[in-house]
This record gives sequence, C-alpha cells and structure tokens, in this order.
Amino acid sequence: MLGVERPVAARAGDTARPFGRILIANRGEIAVRIIRACRDLDIPTVAVFSTVDRDALHVRLADEAVCVGPPAPAGSYLHQRNLLSAANITGAEAVHPGYGFLAENADFAAAVEQCGLAWIGPSPSSIRALGDKNEAREVAVAADVPLLPGGPLPESLAEAAQVADDVGYPLMLKAAAGGGGRGMRAVRDRDDLEAALDAAASEARAAFGSGELIVERLVAKPRHIEVQIFGDSFGRTVGLGERDCSIQRRHQKLVEEAPAPAISAELRRSLAAAALRLAKRVGYANAGTVEFLVEGDRFYFLEMNTRIQVEHPVTESVTGVDLVKLQILAAAGEPLGLPDSTSTSGHAIECRINAEDPETFAPSPGTLSGYRPPSGPGIRVDSHGFEGASMPPHYDSLVAKVIAHGADRAEAISRMVRALREFEVDGIRTTLPLMRRIVESRPFAEAELDTGFLDRFERQEEA
Repeated sequence: MLGVERPVAARAGDTARPFGRILIANRGEIAVRIIRACRDLDIPTVAVFSTVDRDALHVRLADEAVCVGPPAPAGSYLHQRNLLSAANITGAEAVHPGYGFLAENADFAAAVEQCGLAWIGPSPSSIRALGDKNEAREVAVAADVPLLPGGPLPESLAEAAQVADDVGYPLMLKAAAGGGGRGMRAVRDRDDLEAALDAAASEARAAFGSGELIVERLVAKPRHIEVQIFGDSFGRTVGLGERDCSIQRRHQKLVEEAPAPAISAELRRSLAAAALRLAKRVGYANAGTVEFLVEGDRFYFLEMNTRIQVEHPVTESVTGVDLVKLQILAAAGEPLGLPDSTSTSGHAIECRINAEDPETFAPSPGTLSGYRPPSGPGIRVDSHGFEGASMPPHYDSLVAKVIAHGADRAEAISRMVRALREFEVDGIRTTLPLMRRIVESRPFAEAELDTGFLDRFERQEEA
C-alpha cells in the first residue's frame, strides 16, 4: 500500500546540500530526531508510515509522507520493496534507517545502494562482519579484543551440551543474528539447558529470522559499558567516550549515562582503545557502538551495534557533537571534522519512558489524553508524543527519552529528578514512577551499578 502525501518540489540550491532529499525508514522518536537533524542541514525529508501512524508526529514534521502498508511491521516498516518504492517515487537520494527495524539488515543496506541511493550507516560488509555474533567474535580475536569463553552452538542437543560443558556453568545463550535482549537466556546448570535452548532459539527466529545461537560464560555482576565510535570514508575512526548502560530489565536498557561513573582512567583508555581496534579492523565508517561487559578492571567484548543507538543523546550532551548530523555528512563522503581525541564536558543521564505498566511492565498502548514534557536548564526530551497522539500496540513501547546534563553527576541527577517530577503523561500507563524511584534512590546516587541493579532495587522496595 503506497500513498504519497504533501509532495514538495525541489528547493533552489539542493545541489549544495549533502543530499537533495532523505527518506527515513523508521517511525517514532528516532524518525523525529532524524528529521530535526535534516532541518538543521536544510535537507527535505520523506517520512514513511503505516496506516495506524497516519497522524504520528514524524509524519506531521516531514516534508513528504508515504504510506507503506498496514500496522503490522512485516507489511510496512519491514517491507523492503515498499520502502524502496517510496524512496524512488519521491526522488530521495539517501535512506536513514534509524535504529531497530532494518537498521542492521545488511541485505537491505545493499539493496538501498543497488538502487543508486546512499545508505546512511556503515557498509553492508561491516554490518555482516559485526552484526553476526559469531563473525564479530572472530573480528574481536583478530583485533586483540578480550572475549569471554564461548562460541557457536551446534544444533544437536548432545553436541550443544558438550560445548556448554566446555564453557562451564553458569552460561548465557544469545541469538547469533541480533541483539537488544532478544534470544538471550541465562542457564545455571545442565538440567536447564534443553528448555533454555528451545526458548532462546524460538525467540531468535521470531525476532531475526534465524535460530542460530552462541554461548558465553555468564558474568555474575557485570557492568554494561559501551564506547561510541565514528568513522569516515577516508580511514579515520575516532572515539567519543563511553556510556554506562547497566540498569536494565531483561537485557533491555532503562537508564544510560555518560561518562561511565566510578571507573579508572586506565580502564576508560583501555575500553576506548579496544573499541577503535575492532572498528578499524573492518574499515568501519559511520556511527557505531562497541559494547563490553566489565568485571572489576577486566572487560570483555559483548557485541557491536552497527547503527545509531537509542542512548546517543547522552554522548551528544557531553561532547557537543550532533551524531545524527555527522552520520548524514559522513554518508555524503565528507571527512570527520573531529579531533582524534574528543573531550567531554559535564555528565549526562538518559531515562527511557515506556508505555508500560511500571509494576508488571505489561504494554499499555492507547492515546495520550494529556502530555506535558519537562523543560528548563539542562533538560532535553526526545519524543514523538503530544496530546492526542496514539501509542499503538504494534511497535516498541518507547514514548520519550529524558536527558539531563549537568556540570557533574550530582547536578545531572538533580536535574533529572526535577524533570521526571514535572513530566505528565495521561491516558496510558508509563514507567515514569519507576524511573523517579530509581534516580532518587541511594544506590543510584552512589553509582552502585551492574546489570543486577533493578532486581536488587525491586527486592529492597518490597522489603
């Protein structure tokens, strides 16, 4: 289903822009974020939407909008032919995939390029090399980046059990073809292995089209720290600092901050150096994030996300670098206008506000009957929400990201507390109450961070 709305003629001076028109193959807050970066560069935008998103904010803000199918993602935001047709009929010169959906799909990136369009992201070969966890582990070995014991799992239960025994319990099963917490299962002993294999493989097939798994030794109380890197087509790759993403629920990040608190300068340097070695090994260009598990002063490669991250605003806040704008310029073949070592200023924290019950985390789709986002010094809100906006049940539940920046971590926390108290969302349930309790808690103030933070926090609240 294709329908073009609000066609916009080419503006005078299009040839001076990096691109004459960009199609955004996504929805929600990231589509809004990309539109705003394009506006700063004076580039017209094409939004795509499903029938349920006809009145969404990204559709309202874009210069053109094309309906690409029904609400189900497979018929719209994941429908490659419809997306490419939308780019063709609107005269788009480039495609920005945002995150999620097709952002890390090497075949779609290649199809975009085969249609004569620019892909705003890393090359298909880089996505293939780093998007599959088995191949990424091989790249990490070649780049001398530390890895946890583990590797690919055979399909045979008996053979998989032998590999698991060699790795040692407890261990973690992971989908080889994707991330974001899908297809992950912790296994404490051999008795739990068969059921965990079935569940992880089933979830991986549903999410990524492949049930292939890898296994790694389970780290009991790790921190999840990631490094933002950026490369251009001239062979330059730079690091833009790290983020701590340890506060998670079922491997889904809830709170992120930059720089990572309570780590040594030596560890900070080692993480950055390892991330750059990995990226340079495959000639990586555009935005990417190298993720690590940190155990004391030791760290291990987790995965690389070959796209812009949900939490990119905290890096933007402390570096002053517009990462989305940089993505567009790099895809247009422009060199990085960044020093080899990017300095940071202050501290930034991001809280994700989802359309979910804050107690059970059950989805809470619906219409926003009221919406009053916070503002004031040091506060940024990335959102697709407005009064009357629909939060459909078909997609990710993210409503808004609240980002607080301060001169130091204490000020960033203080501003986040203020912002979350001001934020009002009516008509649906959201995780605002949980986020308020987390950022106002003693463990968060004292940076007692690891991936078990939320479980401990909830037990303490119940006690």
